[in-house]
Amino acid sequence: MEKQVVSKKRVADHGEVYTGKREVNAMLDLVKQETERIESRFLEPACGTGNFLTEILESKLRVVEARYGKSQLDYERYGILAVSSIYGIDILEDNVVECRKRLFHIFDQQYSGLFKEGTKEECRNAVKYILGRNITWGNALDLKTVGEGQEPIVFSEWSLVNGSMLKRRDFTFHGLLDHAAIKELPLFSDLGDDVFIPKPVKEYPLIHFLRVADADK
Repeated sequence: MEKQVVSKKRVADHGEVYTGKREVNAMLDLVKQETERIESRFLEPACGTGNFLTEILESKLRVVEARYGKSQLDYERYGILAVSSIYGIDILEDNVVECRKRLFHIFDQQYSGLFKEGTKEECRNAVKYILGRNITWGNALDLKTVGEGQEPIVFSEWSLVNGSMLKRRDFTFHGLLDHAAIKELPLFSDLGDDVFIPKPVKEYPLIHFLRVADADK
């Protein structure tokens, strides 16, 4: 039986109730076409341990396997892109840790199953790094991180350029929500030329997608 409540105290303090798998899938069926687009970005502002995000990643990776499962380099490239399209915020640190762990396991299980001894640690490290940035310990109501030195939540946009190069641009969550148009659309959607585009707080040089974890060095 699915566990939807960790403790009465967490329900009272944080309103934490996990959404069941049946309800998750019913809701995601409403946006099924988007869950099957590798590059389509999703943000869950109260992600818990990732019940929604894990289902979305599994859907995306099924598409990656179907399209690119016979080429390891292509699978790695688009598998990392799929991971990079998923964002989450949770106010409880243990949920954030568990969500990152679950998402990584989903990627690693399929990756290892397809390529076995040929798998690369640098690919796994890239996935872990991106999940470390995309799944944030924060408060989606005040738009700040939780813990020591509370700061504005910052998300990274990851975009493939020229095949194997990855472009990273950082945006404040507050900045992304400043315009009404963005509130109605998925995070970092293609908004066209005639609407507000948020300004990044930092841009990074192009880097090979397998070396993305080196970007901060």
